[in-house]
Amino acid sequence: MLPDLQMDDILQLRKTHPCGEDRWKVIRLGADIKIECLGCGRQIMLPRRKLARGVKFNLSQQERDHG
Repeated sequence: MLPDLQMDDILQLRKTHPCGEDRWKVIRLGADIKIECLGCGRQIMLPRRKLARGVKFNLSQQERDHG
């Protein structure tokens, strides 16, 4: 799951968006999570469980751990 997800985190997803970008920014938290594509600005809302399956890396979490 995504217990450590925070606002403005940058997530790298397993699948790329049709615009070619695979990084997304978290813009809303809750039961559903809203993310925004960093390539084209498209916003989508996904259930927490579905997003957890699609996330490859939380790039912001890696920076917090190593920074």
